Amino acid sequence: MELEAVSFEVEDHVATITLDRPEALNSFNEAMARDIADAWATVRDDDDIHVAVLQANGERAFSTGVDVKGGSRWFLKDNVWNSFDPGTMLSPKLHHKVWKPVVAAVHGLCAGGGQYFINEADIVICSDDAEFFDPHADVGIVSAVEPIGMLWRGVPLGDVLRWALMGNDERITAETALRLGLVTEVVARADLRPRARQIATSIAARNPKAIQGTIRAIWESLDMLHTVGLQNALAYTHIGNQPPHLPSGDKRPPTYR
Repeated sequence: MELEAVSFEVEDHVATITLDRPEALNSFNEAMARDIADAWATVRDDDDIHVAVLQANGERAFSTGVDVKGGSRWFLKDNVWNSFDPGTMLSPKLHHKVWKPVVAAVHGLCAGGGQYFINEADIVICSDDAEFFDPHADVGIVSAVEPIGMLWRGVPLGDVLRWALMGNDERITAETALRLGLVTEVVARADLRPRARQIATSIAARNPKAIQGTIRAIWESLDMLHTVGLQNALAYTHIGNQPPHLPSGDKRPPTYR
């Protein structure tokens, strides 16, 4: 891939995607959105890739959302019916169907649309200097997709509303993010990338098809009634847990758990 705003490397079945616009606090423009979409497609389609790590260059920020200085005409069109949500390019699960694990390593500022990158990550860890906030309210813009994504992850409603309505006055620290379940682990800044790599390597060593089936069943269940999700999950155990060799004439048990 020829990428302009991110870097992409693969080693030992782990793809590392690095946001690389530190001069713009890793805010996303059209180039970054296209790069990320290409990266997700590669992760999805390349069976040699088992896990992806998402991280960012620069000292100050993981991502500060859309690049307002660079303009938004690439997704907000003059004809409103042709406008689209940039999350269709940035988010791995709902639109790109990436059922491989995504480990996000967040440092510094993660603002507004930066949530696109982590709302659909499977495991999110952060450094102790991370701060999550939403500037939409400060500039009179509706904040909807990002906070709904946080709710989908299980962040409590009251905390999501504080985040979305209080602008720069409400910053979720790393410690609070851990308490709310927005992240699963907080580490020192120097340990962030090594720890993300360690998690990814551990997962990559396991059966990749079983891992993908697990992720797909869990994420799809979030859009289903509980009983429907369980039925879907049972179907996936039938599909994904077939033993490679069964003695002739033996019947496969109904499911494996």
